[in-house]
Amino acid sequence: VQLQASGGGSVQPGGSLRLSCAASGFTLDQYTIGWFRQAPGKEREFVSAISYSGDSTYSPDSMKDRFTISRDNAKNTLYLQMNALKPEDTAVYYCAATGRLGVFYHSYEYDYWGRGTLVTVSS
Repeated sequence: VQLQASGGGSVQPGGSLRLSCAASGFTLDQYTIGWFRQAPGKEREFVSAISYSGDSTYSPDSMKDRFTISRDNAKNTLYLQMNALKPEDTAVYYCAATGRLGVFYHSYEYDYWGRGTLVTVSS
């Protein structure tokens, strides 16, 4: 079971990025997927989550207007569209999976973690 986040990079404030989370060894449509991020010197922070069916999503109020999570189960891939990026969005972004039903925002509720992808927002 492996997850791999990709799509990070450097972008100016106000810019956009789309992160992808690809799975190998299992099919994503059986799992709830979450995105987390960790900035240097800070704790890991919940960003967004989507249920296995895609019917339910959750993001904190500070992010839900700028970040959109989606999934394409046919491609076994999950996405995080990030718009209007701010310098404080700079972090390593991780995707994680859990077989529990529902939508979860605590990192301990996720069983599988992928390598992160670095997002840098700077002018």
